Amino acid sequence: MSGCDPIPYDKREFVSLRAAAETIGVHQETVRLWCLRYHIGRMVGGRWKVSRPALAMFVERDRAALVAYVGGDRASPAVRGYFERAGLVPLTGGRANG
Repeated sequence: MSGCDPIPYDKREFVSLRAAAETIGVHQETVRLWCLRYHIGRMVGGRWKVSRPALAMFVERDRAALVAYVGGDRASPAVRGYFERAGLVPLTGGRANG
């Protein structure tokens, strides 16, 4: 595991660039740029994978939740709610910041 990805990868959390782009009605390149700039995804096997909860945080402009998510928080109420909405409650056993 690299220093850039402190949270273990769980494929249930992530979708492809194409799926993320289709879900919100933007071009794949737009989502790729968001992954780079806002850390809503990560490279896995040479391909971008987009976090469904992080994408929702970004689209809903919930900066506080996204900052917490990027910092490794998976358990605070602000972040956990996005995981619950995505049906990913078992993945929220991580640490809460703050």
